Amino acid sequence: MEELSLNILDIAQNSVRANATRVDITVAELPAEDRLVITINDNGCGMTPEQVAHVEDPFYTTRTTRKVGLGLPLLRMAAEMTGGHMDIESTLGVGTTVTAVFHAGHIDCPPLGDVAATISLLAQGLPEHMDFTYIHRTRQGEFRFDTAEIRSILGPEVPLSEPEVARWVKEYVEEGETRVQCAHGEEKRTQDIGGVKS
Repeated sequence: MEELSLNILDIAQNSVRANATRVDITVAELPAEDRLVITINDNGCGMTPEQVAHVEDPFYTTRTTRKVGLGLPLLRMAAEMTGGHMDIESTLGVGTTVTAVFHAGHIDCPPLGDVAATISLLAQGLPEHMDFTYIHRTRQGEFRFDTAEIRSILGPEVPLSEPEVARWVKEYVEEGETRVQCAHGEEKRTQDIGGVKS
């Protein structure tokens, strides 16, 4: 089963290719509503209605470096397998918002996975003109990571791709994720151990 962090990485990389200067990634765990909501919003080049209509076709892409685009179709499939859905809102010249809603208690709901590694990879490959935020909200609280804040601390002479910075980012996000861990992972593991899924 694919981890959702890999879907987040793929969609965020689309924002980089769309020449966004800002990407906001939000993961909201809502156990009272049995929902997990992932939102990725960017201020990139956006899409026309025709492009939005075709963008989930795995054989449709505006790129020349890869013939098949699987990120959005796979995210939609993962959400729908849990009884959820995915929506895309985009305006040409303004940006794009992708929202995926999962029923978190469903046996087919994928795990979040290694979010810390995903955020670290995104930070390392980030163009100088671009920043992103990662926000994880649970009933335990909220964790927020912002590359603009990190860059203001490091100064322009220390890039986010510096190995020591990358290690620090991964450890920082791991600590933040541990602090706000919620039911999505724990309840799912309990179900699996209880025999619902092996």
